[in-house]
Amino acid sequence: MPDPTAADPGTDAVAAVVLAGGRAARMGGGAKPQLQVGGRTMLDAVLAAVPAARPRVVVGPPQPVPADVVLVREDPPGGGPVPALRAGLAAVPTGVVVVLAADLPFLTPELVADLVADLAAHPTADGVLVVDATGRDQYLLGAWRTASLRARVAAAGAPTSLRALLAGLQVSRFAAPAPAGRPAPWTDCDTPADLDRARAAAGVPPTPPG
Repeated sequence: MPDPTAADPGTDAVAAVVLAGGRAARMGGGAKPQLQVGGRTMLDAVLAAVPAARPRVVVGPPQPVPADVVLVREDPPGGGPVPALRAGLAAVPTGVVVVLAADLPFLTPELVADLVADLAAHPTADGVLVVDATGRDQYLLGAWRTASLRARVAAAGAPTSLRALLAGLQVSRFAAPAPAGRPAPWTDCDTPADLDRARAAAGVPPTPPG
């Protein structure tokens, strides 16, 4: 069966933009996407969920990425998700793009494929994003029509949040199922405690205190 992320719900290939910047202040600074969960970095886990995306674009500071991945930097560096999205979209030639956070160690290709398929099923929608088990929108876990995102980014004036940026778009919500006995694919790692829980779920002992 062909990978649904290899083709746009129309004619184009699907690209992936992974936002891997930010100051990671709650993690004590450093390159959060390069932290390991289950024997691989969180960034590697996210990239593995979009194996057929072309191009795969990582936005953030210099860091190890596979040879076929495009690494770009937002302006200003560390300026937040909207400047990062702008920088990532500049490298996207396709009609559909999946936009992902770099700290989703349990993201799966199946969920990404479901998002692309859901976008195809809603031809009037600008995008589709995941809604977690609590009903919360996951703004950095979605599939979008590139032209719609570009138009919103171009119209953004003063610094704004990603939520405000996307508020003007026609968005479909996808209630992703949480697999039994495994962390949900939208599980992110914002704090050391989050990271310890993710590592424990992946079978790695938590980091000892001190």
